[in-house]
Amino acid sequence: MTIAGLVAAVSMRAAGIGDYYLLENIATPKGLDVQVGGLTFLPDGRLAACFHRGEVYTYHPKTKTWKLFADGLHEPLGIVAEDDHTLVVMQRPELTRLRDTDGDGEADHYETISDDFGMTGNYHEFAFGPARDKDGNYFVGLNLASSGASIRPEIRGEFRHYGITREQFYKNHRGSGRMYSAAPFRGWIMKITPDGKTTPFAPGFRSPNGLGYDPAGRLWVTDNQGDWLGTSKLFHVKQDAFHGHPASLAWTDTWQKGRNPLKVPPAEFNAKRTRAAILFPQGSMANSPTQPITDTTNGKFGPFAGQLLVGEMNKPRIMRVLVDEVAGETQGACLPFIDNGGLHRGMHRFVFAPDGSLWVGQTHLSWAGGSGLQRITWTGKTPMSV
Repeated sequence: MTIAGLVAAVSMRAAGIGDYYLLENIATPKGLDVQVGGLTFLPDGRLAACFHRGEVYTYHPKTKTWKLFADGLHEPLGIVAEDDHTLVVMQRPELTRLRDTDGDGEADHYETISDDFGMTGNYHEFAFGPARDKDGNYFVGLNLASSGASIRPEIRGEFRHYGITREQFYKNHRGSGRMYSAAPFRGWIMKITPDGKTTPFAPGFRSPNGLGYDPAGRLWVTDNQGDWLGTSKLFHVKQDAFHGHPASLAWTDTWQKGRNPLKVPPAEFNAKRTRAAILFPQGSMANSPTQPITDTTNGKFGPFAGQLLVGEMNKPRIMRVLVDEVAGETQGACLPFIDNGGLHRGMHRFVFAPDGSLWVGQTHLSWAGGSGLQRITWTGKTPMSV
């Protein structure tokens, strides 16, 4: 190759993601375990973030200052701002409203909105959300328990587990199936009104670590691969529809009490099953998809307005989801949006800022993932993409 040809080849290098999107690492308070459970923006432009160890902080993007808003929460995994002084947080035991009543920037009133669901103390009973609809209702996802550990002597709610007693369960909790629902509404999406009325909304989930409403009023929920899920999925969730994992059916009105779903022919479940809109190919696309968020920036974040973005825990990746509706059913395709490019692993929670930038928080939960807070800004250049 001539020198001129070499120069031309170098000048025509493939563009990297940095040509289109700039990533900024946000400095966080010293000593804080920066595993982000939820992100939201207050109307006044401050960011609010909750963290796995139980803290809630606010951050002022202009002054780059943090302030502790609340602490002592139990593994909060989602947050929504109601106004400049009120945050709603989904922690493991309840949906909680935090109020700053005197305007000093710190919550001084903690209100239980709802704790109308069961808990056994199993380590895998995470609680995700909330997502908020146009009427102000909150939607949360309750994880199934795992046979990887037992339950506590004291539980909240009725113990109902395939017809065996609690004493029998303690003797052989690993014989319960990989994931199970032994307390009310584990494996369900729940609807909670602003004043706390709680309704079981949709069953059939294993680990729904991601809920989001789009401008069309559709509720999107991701579910993580495992037993009864050959690969991870994204569902358009409709009330009372069954989404595939049978353990939660123990809490439906039509399920025969004591019947073991592990001994029911799979064809019976398939007849009830709602198909997912997206199947994330295991390993090549996503092993643990997280929060879906719609690009509502009207072009401030680039040429993908109206599309869904979904995070992935195991890789430094954000995906784009292209959705169709055919004969009343949603379907679509997924593809990487940002791979590496300075992203951390554990892409867990997302929120768009008023200026159109995307703020992302990572977590690992002592498993795959990472930690930290980053901001992604579009440069104004249009990438070549589907």
